[in-house]
Amino acid sequence: MSFLDFHRPPLYPKQYAAIYDDKRISCIEASTKAGKTIGCIIWLLEQACTNGRAGWHYWWVGPVSEQASIAFRRMQAAIDRERFVAAQSHPQHIRLWNGATIWFKSGDKPNSLYGEDVQAAVVDEASRTKEESWIALRSTLTYTRGQVRCIGNVHGRKNWFYRLARRGEEGDPEIAYHKITAYDAAMAGVLDEKEIEDARHQMPEQDWRELFLAEPADDGGNPFGLDHIRKCIVDGMTSREPVVWGWDLAKRQDYTVGVALDRDGHLCRFERFQGMPWDEILRRIISSTGYCAALVDSTGVGDPIIDFLQKQPNTRFEGYHFTPTSKQKLMEGLAVAIQSRAVHYPDGPLRVELETFEYEFTRTGVRYSAPEGMHDDCVCALALAVMGKTTVPAPLNITEQVLRDVSAYRYR
Repeated sequence: MSFLDFHRPPLYPKQYAAIYDDKRISCIEASTKAGKTIGCIIWLLEQACTNGRAGWHYWWVGPVSEQASIAFRRMQAAIDRERFVAAQSHPQHIRLWNGATIWFKSGDKPNSLYGEDVQAAVVDEASRTKEESWIALRSTLTYTRGQVRCIGNVHGRKNWFYRLARRGEEGDPEIAYHKITAYDAAMAGVLDEKEIEDARHQMPEQDWRELFLAEPADDGGNPFGLDHIRKCIVDGMTSREPVVWGWDLAKRQDYTVGVALDRDGHLCRFERFQGMPWDEILRRIISSTGYCAALVDSTGVGDPIIDFLQKQPNTRFEGYHFTPTSKQKLMEGLAVAIQSRAVHYPDGPLRVELETFEYEFTRTGVRYSAPEGMHDDCVCALALAVMGKTTVPAPLNITEQVLRDVSAYRYR
């Protein structure tokens, strides 16, 4: 069989875009029965048929062996029986005519996944697969720089798949993110829309939204409430003038983020950048903020920064020092604003961070933060802007602004 002998079965547009994304890792949060499994069977088989050679390995990893066996049986049915040899022993595998082998493995025992070099892989039911199994699989792709497709239903927020998907959604250069809902599948003729609606009335709303809309349940670790976060989303930023800015400053690999709100609490300006020298960061903060009031994170490196900003003419910067107590106060204020619909924002990085943000009770109090490996800069900037609306000085009137602008030296 040559390269030209492989004929890819048709995939509907969203299914193809998710599975055949150019990025090395593609996280696909998808509805039940939306075609994610069969699509990835096609993808993995195509990788092994068109690129494989003797001694090369391709893996399908499920949370348990029974789950992996489903894909094994489906792949067997899809291949010309003269072109492969299937072994029913565990782990089950298919040896192709070109010498490449596709293995169907269980993630139930992570230590069994170490040691091999893998050319490409699929993690099935990723939200239910152990994180230790993902770590082991990822190590097998290091030498080959192989591609991997992580697929599954949404299953709460406290799992590695959810965190990895959010990194992709935030724009990680090596991680793609795709969502396929039941309605996407219905539009493609894969599911019956009546069946979707019947399921909605026959199961708990929270479970239905996870299984059919790929929307995570609020599992109690989010201080704002996932439903409240979604209800504050609007189509885009307003064009009104801001009345307050909130600025969260970069620390190590984090982002510097600026969020501006108009008088009605709608997001009207948004700045997010990283990897800049401090003089350029300061220039952008001053240029963006202008005359507007601003509340700025003054913790650690922010202490000398706020001193510098406050010395600039015609500016109205105030510092906010983060401690466990002050951060709790800040986040409680943001929670009230979100739950009372006093703040509105478009979909994007801000919504992603709000949904992943967590709190936990510790011996010393309540701890608010993003999960390990994720960012909370947008959340902090929004919280500072919300607090700033009630704590920063009232704006100058237009006459005072003009007089000060004419007489004062502006930072360049």
